[in-house]
Amino acid sequence: MNVIIVSKYLKSPKLLCLHRDRKVFLGVGGALCALTLMAFATGFFARGGVALAQVRQAQAQLAQEKAQMAASRADAQRQVNAMAVKLSELQAQANRLNALGERLVRMGKIDDGEFNFNKQPGTGGGDEPTTAMHANDLLAQMNTLTAKFSHSGDQLKVLDALLTNRDLDHSQIPSAMPLTDTYVSAPFGGRIDPINGGHEFHKGIDLNGKIGDPIHAAADGIVVRAEFDNGGYGNVVDIDHGNGYFTRYGHCSKLLVKPGDLVHAGDVIAKVGSTGRSTGAHLHFEVWINGAPVNPMPYLARIGR
Repeated sequence: MNVIIVSKYLKSPKLLCLHRDRKVFLGVGGALCALTLMAFATGFFARGGVALAQVRQAQAQLAQEKAQMAASRADAQRQVNAMAVKLSELQAQANRLNALGERLVRMGKIDDGEFNFNKQPGTGGGDEPTTAMHANDLLAQMNTLTAKFSHSGDQLKVLDALLTNRDLDHSQIPSAMPLTDTYVSAPFGGRIDPINGGHEFHKGIDLNGKIGDPIHAAADGIVVRAEFDNGGYGNVVDIDHGNGYFTRYGHCSKLLVKPGDLVHAGDVIAKVGSTGRSTGAHLHFEVWINGAPVNPMPYLARIGR
């Protein structure tokens, strides 16, 4: 077989005889095949590299979108948590206002049902179109409602204080005997000291009793002291009743309250004893007004209730 090669780079066509120039033909053919394979491989790997880069770019974009979605979810969860906290605060405010309102209704003796704090009031409106509410708008409205609740609560507190001063002063004035089945064994004022024999000013009255007899609070108030007194009172309880009133219960055998406790008239606060400067079982009872001791007798309803 003869092969004629024509090229502009050759001065004249060349004739190759395959049976005569077999080695040259095989060499040229091999070179052409190698070049063809190299070109194919180069194109394949070039296209593969571009595809790999595109895959990696898509993976990076997907990871970025996932991160953005996670951030959006976290932000939405923070908003939900903030709204939940604000809603809890509003619920607590509403409960407090309802309780205070019900108390004022009872104190004001309003029985016509006008103020029913357990019933939801009726509301309504027209057929105006509605739009979706953004979380930030909802939080802003909650903050506004919180401020309104706070203002309303302040107003109710003032009203509560006025009604308390008007109607509840009586329960804060000592007016009940702290012991039952008793009598005054030592009056208020000047007397001979039963231990030293000298003259002394007795700041309260002594009420006869037996060890363990219950001692009752003479009025509503807050316990400000319940401890052993080294000045002579022994185990003592002091109660602040507000409005300048203060009572003291001395020589107790046992204390049943602690500082900060809220007590009501008639509550058992201690037991009769003979601790401190005492010659026997009794209760030393004092009434103070605006920092000065006064005779308790005018403030007691009766002896031996």
